Amino acid sequence: MEVFKYNKPVVKFMASAKRFGIFSVILVVLSLGLLMTKGLNYGIDFAGGTVIQVKYQGDAPIEQVRKLLHRNEAYSGASVTYFGSDDEIAIRTKTSSKDVKSDVGSEISKLLKETGDFEIRAVDMVGPAVGDELRTQGLMAMLLSIIGILAYISFRFEWRFALASVMALMHDVTITMGILSLFQIDINLPILAAILTILGYSLNDTVIVFDRIREGIRTIKSADLGDVIDESVTRTLSRTTLTSLTTFFVVLTLYLVGGELLRGFSFTLLVGVIIGTYSSIFVASPVLMWLKFSISGFREKEADKLKREKEKEKMRAMYEQGTM
Repeated sequence: MEVFKYNKPVVKFMASAKRFGIFSVILVVLSLGLLMTKGLNYGIDFAGGTVIQVKYQGDAPIEQVRKLLHRNEAYSGASVTYFGSDDEIAIRTKTSSKDVKSDVGSEISKLLKETGDFEIRAVDMVGPAVGDELRTQGLMAMLLSIIGILAYISFRFEWRFALASVMALMHDVTITMGILSLFQIDINLPILAAILTILGYSLNDTVIVFDRIREGIRTIKSADLGDVIDESVTRTLSRTTLTSLTTFFVVLTLYLVGGELLRGFSFTLLVGVIIGTYSSIFVASPVLMWLKFSISGFREKEADKLKREKEKEKMRAMYEQGTM
C-alpha cells in the first residue's frame, strides 16, 4: 500500500535543513534547561516510597480520600489514582528509611475509616537505597543501548552514519525527557521502558532511511549528497507515514482508554513516536550531510569491493576448472 507514489518532483527536504536544525537545537536547549531547573520527578521506583492498594465495596470516593490524606501531614503529598476499576484505588506516597518499619496499612485504614467499606489489598514499599540502585541501573541500560547502537550502525554502514544516528537518538531522548520534566510526570520503570522503546523505534526508522540513502548513492546519478537524500527520503514517505500513523493511533488509544496506570507510559511513547519520526528525516539525514559524507569516496569503495568480488569469483572458477 502506498500513500505517496514516488514521482517527480522530489520533496526538497535538505533545502530546509538549516531551519529544522535551528529548531531542533532550540528544543534540545530548552529541554536541557528544564532538566537543570525543574529536574525529573522520580517516582517510587527510583526515589523510594509506598504504594497502598485499596478496594471498596462500591465506587471508590477518590476525592474524599484525597482530602483526608491531604489533611494528614505524613500523607499530604500522596497521589491517589484509580487502579484498574472504579472500586479500587492506589495511594502512592514517598517515604524515608525511618518510615519503613511503620504499619502503613493500619495507618491508612484508620485515616480512611469514614470513607466506606474497604480492604487493604496490598502494601508495596521501595526503600531509597533500592530506588538509587534502580535509577543507576536504568541509566546504565540506556548508555549501553546507545553504545550498542553506535557499534551496530558503524558495522552495518559507516562511522558517519553511526554518528548521525546516535545524535538523532540523543536528540529524541533529550526532548522526551524535557517534556517529562515540563509536565512533572513520575519517572518510574514503565517510563524507562518507554524511553528504551523510543530508542528502538527511532533507530529502526533511521536505519530504513539510511538504507534507502545508501541505495540511492548507488543508483542515483547525482553527485550532490543533498539531492540524493531528498530523492531517497521522498521514496520512504509512504512507508514512514503508514508506520508512524499506525503506531501513533495505537499508542493514542492506549493513552485514552488504558487507565491511569498506563498514562505516563503511553504519553512518553506518544511523544517519542512524533519526535522519532521527525528526527529520522530532519536530524539524522542533515547531520550526515554536515559531516561531509563523500559520495565519490563511497562509490570508489563500492567499485573496489565489486572488483575484488569479481576477482575472487574468477579465481574460484579457475580453481574449479583445474587451471590453477
